[in-house]
Amino acid sequence: MDISTVITYVAYAITVFMVLGIFDYTFGWAERKVIAKAQTRHGPTYVGKFGFLQNLADLIKLMSKENIMPDSADKLVFALVPPAILAILIFLVMLIPLYPGGAASAISFGIIAVFVGLSFLPALIFLGGWSSGNKFARISAQRSVIMLLGYELPVLLVIASVVLASGSYNFISIVSAQHAWWFALTIPVGLVVLFIAMLAEFERPPFDMREADSELIAGWLTDVGAPIYAVALFIDYTRMFLGSLLIAVLFFGGWNGPVLPPLIWLVVKAFIIALAVIVVRATTVRMRLDHLLRFGWFWLVPLAILNLALVFLFFLK
Repeated sequence: MDISTVITYVAYAITVFMVLGIFDYTFGWAERKVIAKAQTRHGPTYVGKFGFLQNLADLIKLMSKENIMPDSADKLVFALVPPAILAILIFLVMLIPLYPGGAASAISFGIIAVFVGLSFLPALIFLGGWSSGNKFARISAQRSVIMLLGYELPVLLVIASVVLASGSYNFISIVSAQHAWWFALTIPVGLVVLFIAMLAEFERPPFDMREADSELIAGWLTDVGAPIYAVALFIDYTRMFLGSLLIAVLFFGGWNGPVLPPLIWLVVKAFIIALAVIVVRATTVRMRLDHLLRFGWFWLVPLAILNLALVFLFFLK
């Protein structure tokens, strides 16, 4: 590997971390403000302009607290699960090209690699709940895993439909296939299915099975200390960035757009998709587990199969 290739990879990694940090921070602030607006509250106000520095203040507060672990927990596993999940998510974000010619552009099977990486999350979430030593965290982890496994099949079927429509597993080719029409217009059923399944896969309302507000617990994260909880928040925001990027690349033409640089176009599209996720959280209530599973298996899976059949009929001529 020559020096120019190394510099390219390093520059791309720095770009990914900068974009990820800006998106996660802005998404956290926007989520609090949008939900507060929907509930006739002010949200963050005093720390920084429009409360924009409130997240920084909260992060400093959380990281400065003692990291307490329950006596009954498997401390090593319990401490390693959240950083492991975050590391996998950051790696998956780096597999998605943020602009043409980036270091991730040459990966010919990028979309498959991202799906395979996501399939590790249920096992790690279960491990996190099991290692806590708390029966409520274990039960919640089991609920989350059941949900995640049930919604992986629709995601796989939608990915298969996009691959059929574009004729490639490569993200660059998928974006190029949308130079005339976005797949959001030509495969709208796939877009709806992927958006809903993404909410479930990333445990966003109304599919946030790990939470139980009436019981004052937070699922497999119930017994984590403040610093690990800060990592968990970053996990949530990074998952949203990953999901929004995927939808933007697979259905909204990725970085294609006039005037603005490709990277800006992709980030803007991803942030608009993330705002839609925030609106869903502000306007919906949590689903019961049996309703959630029935919706996934009896509605989303048939819709995903129908979408795949339509793509097969109309794109493979």
